[in-house]
Amino acid sequence: RGLFLWTALAPKTSASQTGILYEGHDYAAIGAAVDGALLMTYEWGYAQGPPMAVAPLPSVRAVLDYAVTAIPREKLLLGIPNYGYDWPLPFVSGSTRARSLSNQQAIALAVEQGAEISYDETAQSPYFHYTDNAGTAHAVWFEDARSLDAKLRLIQEYGLMGAGFWNLMRPFSQTWLVLDSLYQIR
Repeated sequence: RGLFLWTALAPKTSASQTGILYEGHDYAAIGAAVDGALLMTYEWGYAQGPPMAVAPLPSVRAVLDYAVTAIPREKLLLGIPNYGYDWPLPFVSGSTRARSLSNQQAIALAVEQGAEISYDETAQSPYFHYTDNAGTAHAVWFEDARSLDAKLRLIQEYGLMGAGFWNLMRPFSQTWLVLDSLYQIR
C-alpha cells in the first residue's frame, strides 16, 4: 500500500535476554517485517526504580550493539527520552515512586531550590539533589543539551535511520537546537 510500517521495541541486549518484555520481541523477525523500528533506549531510571539516569549512555550503546546485529541499521530509530524523574529519598524498593517531570521543569526546579546541576560523565546525564520544604531529600535525573548531544551523535556513529523522542508533549528548546546543529531534519 506504500505505507511506512514501524514498531517500538524493548531495549534488548541479546537474543536470549530473559523477561516477558524482552522475550516477546524477536528483533530479527520483527526487523525483517517492518520498515523501521524505534528502540526504546530509555527507562533505566524509572518511576518505581532507584534514582539513576533515564538513559545512561553505556546502556544505550549495549542495546545498539545488539540491535545492529539483528536489524539493518537503516531501519533503526534511536529512542531519545524527553523527560526526567524526581525521586524522594531514601529510595525504598516497592515503596518509593518518582515524579515524572519535563527537562524544563527539572531545570526550573534546580533554580528554585538553588541546587547545583552536576553531570555524570559515564551516564552522560545531568542530575541534582535538593531538600524540599518538608525536609525530604530528592534526587533528580533528566536530559539537557549535553546528554542529548551524546545520544544524538550515536545516530551517525551507528549509521541509524534517525531518532524518535518520547515524549513530545513536554517542549524543551535545547532538544531542537542540538538536533538542528547535528542533522538535517525532515
